[in-house]
Amino acid sequence: MEHHIKKALSSCGVDYLEVRIEERSTTSVVYQGRELEQAGTSTSRGGNVRALHRGGWGFASFNTIDQLPEKAAEAERAARLVGRGRSRLAKVKPSRATIRVKLADDPRRAPLKEKEALARRYNQQILGRPGIQSSRVRYEDVFKRQTYANTEGAEIVEERLYCGMGFSAIAKDGANVQTAHDSFGGGAIGFKKLAKLEPLVEQVTGDALDLLKAEKVEAGRYTVVVDPKMSGVFAHEAFGHLSESDHIHENAKLRRMMRLGRRFGPDHLSIVDDATIAGERGSYHYDEEGVPAGRNYLIKNGVLVGRLHSRETAGLMGERPTGSARAISHQYKPIVRMGCTYIEPGKCSFRRMVGEIDRGIYVVSALGGMTELEMFTFSAMKAYRIDRGKIGPMVRDVILSGNVFQTLRNIDAVGDDLELYGGLGGCGKDGQMPLPVSDGGPHIRIRNVIIGGR
Repeated sequence: MEHHIKKALSSCGVDYLEVRIEERSTTSVVYQGRELEQAGTSTSRGGNVRALHRGGWGFASFNTIDQLPEKAAEAERAARLVGRGRSRLAKVKPSRATIRVKLADDPRRAPLKEKEALARRYNQQILGRPGIQSSRVRYEDVFKRQTYANTEGAEIVEERLYCGMGFSAIAKDGANVQTAHDSFGGGAIGFKKLAKLEPLVEQVTGDALDLLKAEKVEAGRYTVVVDPKMSGVFAHEAFGHLSESDHIHENAKLRRMMRLGRRFGPDHLSIVDDATIAGERGSYHYDEEGVPAGRNYLIKNGVLVGRLHSRETAGLMGERPTGSARAISHQYKPIVRMGCTYIEPGKCSFRRMVGEIDRGIYVVSALGGMTELEMFTFSAMKAYRIDRGKIGPMVRDVILSGNVFQTLRNIDAVGDDLELYGGLGGCGKDGQMPLPVSDGGPHIRIRNVIIGGR
């Protein structure tokens, strides 16, 4: 393999060439209701070549290393065909490194039958509760070894390992059907840690049943406290995607909105994307362009101070690369993506945050959501009334919507209880899904949030 890579790079006839080889092994066990839907291990190996010439890119992927010379020539031809200007890649010092996975309780060493038995046990726990109609339990571990090299001298081998479990419970009472879910996982999760998740499974099951009895929330404007999971979803979905510079560079309206130095929130608000946090699902050492991962402030003390870049977007916009060019597999070219995006903790306690509210809503976790530039809509998994400083009964069908910039300005308290989540989820963008990411934050309090309901 090394010989083929060096030969492709040495015979390069364009401004820039890079080669990425990937070896992957994935073990999955899935229970859907009482049925074992999937159990097994799959492996794959392949690579790609990306060429740059006079500002034009060529890309070609392959399944065997013997195809590398042919695909390198194909990528170069495509780059020369579309290149009409000047290549602009921000300069980085070429790295040479080897990163190996070192985990004492490596999940790859556990037999498949033990993984199936664990998933079956949790599935039976969910289905054992009266009122539960169906369930979904998923186990997954993914190992990836990536070899990267380019014409500037970078040579990097990096191994990544993700492991975790996800749980969903579906409760039914007549026409009333409610779902609750959660997951646990990350980049440093050993198999034995997954054997003690009964409390999490019980919480998911109980939430689904409690939602059957919960009243629908009344529509209106509320002071809202959101938990660390929902604050992470907000940081990622509502603001993080706005900070990805491939979108900013291509969209004049977004460039005006995302002007560096613009105040977006109070002094106590800071949002970070940090791919260097060891063990997080969204962590890595080098991105898919061989650039070291970094800790990048997006908002600091309420002011927009940074954004996420590939080498090309950084070169085009005259800024520094942030190590944010990522791809879900060798079949895709790298694009600007997040790593671990979160709101930094403040100084306000959760008790004080809730205690100062006469009438509000406490939002816990998220079912899903959508964004359109600065507008967002998020569905909460569950929520509770806040009445005269105390948390009250559960409510359901809570949908939060608004303008992200106005919402940032309305954050009047940031908690002291930072939590990060990776689980088994992933981020989707431009057809690449699921990319391993993490997000999180502390509890935060937001004034004048529009809540949809009855």
